[in-house]
Amino acid sequence: MVEPYDAVDVIRTERDRQTLSDDQIAWVIDAYTRGVVADEQMSALAMAVFLNGMERPEIERWTRAMIESGECLDFTSLGATADKHSTGGVGDKITLPLVPLVAAFGVRVPQLSGRGLGHTGGTLDKMESIPGWRANLTNEEMFDVLREVGGVICAAGSGLAPADKKLYALRDTTATVDCIPLIASSIMSKKIAEGTGALVLDVKTGAGAFMREEARARELARTMVDLGTDAGLTTVALLTDMLTPLGLTVGNALEVRESVDVLAGGPSDVIELTVALAREMLAAAGKPDVDVAAALSDGRAMDVWRRMVAAQGGDPDAALPVAVDTHTITAEHDGVVSAIDAMDVAVAAWRLGAGRARKEDPVDAAAGVELHAKPGDTVRAGQPLLTLHTSDPARFPRAEQALAGAISLAAPGTSVATRPLIIDRIA
Repeated sequence: MVEPYDAVDVIRTERDRQTLSDDQIAWVIDAYTRGVVADEQMSALAMAVFLNGMERPEIERWTRAMIESGECLDFTSLGATADKHSTGGVGDKITLPLVPLVAAFGVRVPQLSGRGLGHTGGTLDKMESIPGWRANLTNEEMFDVLREVGGVICAAGSGLAPADKKLYALRDTTATVDCIPLIASSIMSKKIAEGTGALVLDVKTGAGAFMREEARARELARTMVDLGTDAGLTTVALLTDMLTPLGLTVGNALEVRESVDVLAGGPSDVIELTVALAREMLAAAGKPDVDVAAALSDGRAMDVWRRMVAAQGGDPDAALPVAVDTHTITAEHDGVVSAIDAMDVAVAAWRLGAGRARKEDPVDAAAGVELHAKPGDTVRAGQPLLTLHTSDPARFPRAEQALAGAISLAAPGTSVATRPLIIDRIA
């Protein structure tokens, strides 16, 4: 077979800030998936995109080419469907209560999730702290759970956008992850191929987010919404705050425990964001006028959660892993908590064993950080601020180093201003 293009020519086009044609993009993604374009050549192209960017039509065609590299699912036989994607944060356990909450209103939720890497936690790692629960389902099993229960949280199959899986691994080792065209096309290729009827994006900004600067987070949200719209997918994004960890826990089993609490009442910020995202998902699926909060308070969402866990082999009544060792950090003096740096807390949880540096690393399901105060709370000297959880006490010193400046205390009586959890809505 004679290839219609040469990788060097495609790289040169992007390097010289010229527009890649639809055919060039389609070919280079397909050829890379087939192994015709070498890793070093795709690395060069990814770096050129990182440095020079892409126009909207190029990003759309790049995304479409990655979708075309694999299979597409079709959930139309199940009725209304909606999905959510978060760009990743600290203590972001929203998916766990959100899926059963939306499913409680008859909208199917095919939540294909991933594992944690670096400072962000992975939904599948959290769910796997539940004894017996399994992440890997066949397409047939996934459809069965959706029909019977209404919601599913599972790993994406290898057939969805295989070009993205290969390219993401390459970007992770070539310093080209933080690139809006490549991030947007990576996320949206999988979500569009997944076949959901509506998509709500939770795009985070602040210390604990990949996009720390609000302007870049807003650009990413706009790009992804445009990609969804171009593909005929109803897509909405919420721009949300990630200066402070969500809720009171960061870690796998710790966050599952808190998520179950949310289904019966829980931290106000987690409930606020869960309800807001649920309203967006339900409205996009054609149910704009339902009482979302009521399904949390009356137990309907909890019932779906229990059935959903059991349908994937988990025991919703089983005890979750508990850390062998804990260590509490207390306030040095009286004051008002003025800030908690989400990234510092995330690094500490990672050093305690809750996260991984490489995708093949194991995680300690019981490890993490528990918060006893949030910004605006008044504390007294000696009062607990954080409790560290781990199965290896040798990890405490480095975790404490990460937390050295994580919590700021203002003078007693100080009024602390916080920005809203939901900053904007982009549609």
